Amino acid sequence: MSYNYLFKFIIVGETGVGKTCLVYQLTSARFKPVYEVTIGAEFGSRTITVDRKPIKLQIWDTAGQEKLRSLTRLYVIINWLEDLQKHGDEKLTVMVVGNKCDLDEETRAVSKEEGEEFAEKNECLFMEVSARTAKNVEVAFGIAAEEICGKIGKGDFGTLEGYKGITIGNSRGKSKRFYSCLYTKKTARTNYPN
Repeated sequence: MSYNYLFKFIIVGETGVGKTCLVYQLTSARFKPVYEVTIGAEFGSRTITVDRKPIKLQIWDTAGQEKLRSLTRLYVIINWLEDLQKHGDEKLTVMVVGNKCDLDEETRAVSKEEGEEFAEKNECLFMEVSARTAKNVEVAFGIAAEEICGKIGKGDFGTLEGYKGITIGNSRGKSKRFYSCLYTKKTARTNYPN
């Protein structure tokens, strides 16, 4: 299938926040109720439409060794963001994703307001989703893809030379890349599968 661009997304976050289930819901339109720890990295893909252009999303799901960082929830999210800023490009598109929003307010580890405040303070996009019910899963990836398309349209990347993660579509015959990232955070104190 032809596409205008291929965007690579890397999903990072603590163990158990729902990274794998989020990818599975987007790529297979199903909730995967059996928890399996990701070893290394896995990826899936899905083509969406942004401004009537087909955009292929390649989503990388990172391993669960993140539990070594979980001293406090605030430390974890700040640490991930610092890693992204340190190792990524300054034009990196980052979305903080609050997963498990299908649970009631009393079981949340992080409120929607806390997530929005953190994202705004750190100039990130924010969206609450549920990998279980599929609420806002496709919307979150669509918003991130629209943000990247907007940056391309404004010329933020110049000719895309030297950028990793954006590949110009297979119909144009060029390969240029730029990475984007979704940081998933757990919004509830529950142990249902990620």
